[in-house]
Amino acid sequence: MRVLADKLDDVSSRLSAMSVEEAIALLDETEVALRSALAAPGPDAHRLFASANKALHGLPLEVQSTARIEGLLLSAQFAYVSGQPFAGLENARLAVACARRMQDDPSLRKALTFHGILLADTGNIATAVECYAESLELAERLKDHRVECGIWVNVGTALAYAGQLGEAVACNERALSLVDGDASLGAFKPLALTNIAGICVYLEEHAKGLRSIRAAIECAGEPKNATECINRVFAECYYARLLLEVDSLEKAKERTELARRYASQSKSERAELHAALAEGLCEVHSGLLDVGLSRLSQAVDRARLLKSALRDALLAMVKAQEVAGKPDVALVYLRELMMHTKKTQQENALRHHRLHLENLARQQQASEEVVMERHEQSLRGKFAEQVAHQELMRSRIEMLERLAVTAELRDDSTGEHSYRVGRLSSLLGQEYGCDDQTNFMLDLAARLHDIGKIGIPDGILLKPDRLTEAEREIMKTHTTVGAELLAQSEIPHMQMAEDIARFHHEWWDGSGYPNGISGAAIPIAARITALADVFDALTHRRPYKEPWPVARALDEIAYLKGHQFDPELTDLFLALVRRLQREVGDLDEYLGEAARQSPFIRAREKIATTLRRSSGRDVGYRTRLDAQR
Repeated sequence: MRVLADKLDDVSSRLSAMSVEEAIALLDETEVALRSALAAPGPDAHRLFASANKALHGLPLEVQSTARIEGLLLSAQFAYVSGQPFAGLENARLAVACARRMQDDPSLRKALTFHGILLADTGNIATAVECYAESLELAERLKDHRVECGIWVNVGTALAYAGQLGEAVACNERALSLVDGDASLGAFKPLALTNIAGICVYLEEHAKGLRSIRAAIECAGEPKNATECINRVFAECYYARLLLEVDSLEKAKERTELARRYASQSKSERAELHAALAEGLCEVHSGLLDVGLSRLSQAVDRARLLKSALRDALLAMVKAQEVAGKPDVALVYLRELMMHTKKTQQENALRHHRLHLENLARQQQASEEVVMERHEQSLRGKFAEQVAHQELMRSRIEMLERLAVTAELRDDSTGEHSYRVGRLSSLLGQEYGCDDQTNFMLDLAARLHDIGKIGIPDGILLKPDRLTEAEREIMKTHTTVGAELLAQSEIPHMQMAEDIARFHHEWWDGSGYPNGISGAAIPIAARITALADVFDALTHRRPYKEPWPVARALDEIAYLKGHQFDPELTDLFLALVRRLQREVGDLDEYLGEAARQSPFIRAREKIATTLRRSSGRDVGYRTRLDAQR
């Protein structure tokens, strides 16, 4: 390893001058060494991968080689297993670009899949799903069922992260259907079944969850290595939690003891932590409150120290405190969970946004066509300059838009709500007399109104029942979370989006939140967006309500004129919607046009179409299970 690292460091200054033959020979040698280092990491592994990255990125993109793609993916995988998934993203992105240039479908499929895994692990679910959708198309074209099966499991995991639990179950069931048709795919069966059981814990579908986890453990057999031991720990922990929900305490204790044994064999801190959580929950359910809560408290402290599985530890503690009849203490841990979620999701969102901006800057710098285009636009005059500015703004907020749509999926499983609100806000701005540029910005900025929901714990967002007062207070913080995130986005002219995110739940009479301001103190963009947001929410199905007819929604908005909404804007809005009904007919079709251009929504529709085709039933994103909050 050290010899090759020295060699790579020596040639790093002359990579661009290498002949294609020299470069390809170096890449072949590098791939072999990286594969060996990943299989058995030694003390020089980090240095080898760091030196290899210089070569893999420093060579011109025109140097096309499968070894280069493999080297990039091996480097990305090393970053992933080292607990630094963000560090692997650029390698995976470049691997995808190289495979596209080579028109190498098997390599492209592989690169897209691993890029998706890294994106999902770092919180960028939308782009991960886009990668998986394309990867699935390639796998189907290549007729590679083993690969296809693995992708479905990964898609299910990503959608579960996004709160699309019903769709996630359907993806894992699709993987199981492939396994049933091909015995060689049996290794995927316990993984898919365990995933389904884990989702059933959140959906409170205990019977289905128990059937799934029993089948998963039965077909998995006895673990043979550390990885299988870790997977078994998670399976046993799900089993124990499901048994506790159906009051089968003694059996839950048996599964917990197995989880503890396999965790010890795995030598994994994370596995031992999860086993401790299951054990603590069992003790609390059995009435050993002090023992169980003490064990869980120690697990939470370990999770804080390790910065691993803290979300799971806090969720377990909230549940335990509720079982122990201590709602006030449960609320303390719920607030910590909220702060942890907010911090993690904000940091991840901003990192992905900044990576997106850096990529845009590279593309613009590298493209001579862009320079020529700008010159031509300057010659054409002010109108062309304005169009160019609008396109630049669209591209700059693209990542934030993806994150905002993902955050909204828990309320609106179609992903179209944000786009409809943006379009309707823009049209109301036009009625109010705003200029074209302001209306353009209203459309984009209003799409981000609920981006702060990325900072709200799933335990609240996915709760099917009515929220408690404390949970509602936490839900209200999505306004400030979103405003803080947008304030750090480093995009010029984003003040409007920040104002909308922060103030779109303020009421005209001062009884809204977060600040209780009233009247004209509420920014006009937020007052406009509030009307569009409430109207769209009323006229569409939500986890907690059926859709209202448009006429009833307009009557409600008219009733709230001067209380919740700006009186002048309310009159304009009522007239606008009635006119649109006469002129365009289908409001959803008209207002949601931009949504249908979204790569993320197109990718989800491709996945849903494949699921419908393969199962013969509607398992798309409009199913009942997807309506979980």
